[in-house]
Amino acid sequence: MLIAKARRLIDLVHDIRARLERVQEALGRIELRQTAAHDGPGLQGAEFRVFSQWGEDGIIQRLLLEVSVERKLFVEFGVQDYTEANTRFLLVNDNWYGLVMDGDAAHIATVRRDPVYWRYNLKAERAFVDRDNVNDLIRGNGIEGDIGLLSIDIDGNDYWVWKAITCVRPRILVLEYNALFGPRAAVTVPYDPTFFRTRAHYSNLFWGASLEALTRLSRDKGYILVGCNNAGNNAFYVRADLRGRLEEKSVESAFVQAQFRESRDAAGLPTYLDLAAGRLLIEDVELWDIDANSLVPVRTALEGILRHAE
Repeated sequence: MLIAKARRLIDLVHDIRARLERVQEALGRIELRQTAAHDGPGLQGAEFRVFSQWGEDGIIQRLLLEVSVERKLFVEFGVQDYTEANTRFLLVNDNWYGLVMDGDAAHIATVRRDPVYWRYNLKAERAFVDRDNVNDLIRGNGIEGDIGLLSIDIDGNDYWVWKAITCVRPRILVLEYNALFGPRAAVTVPYDPTFFRTRAHYSNLFWGASLEALTRLSRDKGYILVGCNNAGNNAFYVRADLRGRLEEKSVESAFVQAQFRESRDAAGLPTYLDLAAGRLLIEDVELWDIDANSLVPVRTALEGILRHAE
């Protein structure tokens, strides 16, 4: 009797989740129609979220009005269990297909149990992505050449992994930047194939790359910066040959300072430090400075910012 009741309860929870997801999708389609006419100077007026963490769903849809995509194929890594991701709305609303990767086996198992996994053409790969394996991982799933979108959010070696990718040429590119590093310094965490942000520094604040570093690299690879989201953590690029009416933005004009607070204490508990206090907490940790081509302390790399914070 208890087992039967438990099964009915589980079925009910699954049914409620499925219904809520359909409501999410419907609301997303309504917002898409409402923002389709957006023709303002930036991307932020087009923001809405269905499955993305912030307003990325809307920004991506806005970019698709300008960037022609023949092969509706995406690659996204750093997706956790894929309930919150930059490509899920593309999958369920626009019938795209693609590959998602995450380093946590439990997360990938959850993705594979999700009904979205059989309803759509989705591949989920458990992998800790680094610059040495990324091309093999993508090619190993039958993906190469021109694709619609690439989204990188691994809270660590993002710069180095993007630099290493040669097997695909996305038309739209989404890169997470660390706003704590400011808009001017071209810096990234030094490459470490086992990088894990909380292990790198207990504060949880030392990760990723600056917007300037990511933009320089992307420009070298043939992409232009077209804007950042309003939350101040994701930057959007398009291939220069496909820019259409999209204007290239400077880092200074596109940069958005994030206001969310992710700091932790040595015990792993949230401390909710403000921006200045967070920067001072990691001032002695070493970043890779692209201009100096060497390791420098955060304090040196962000000299002007830190002086002002004091």
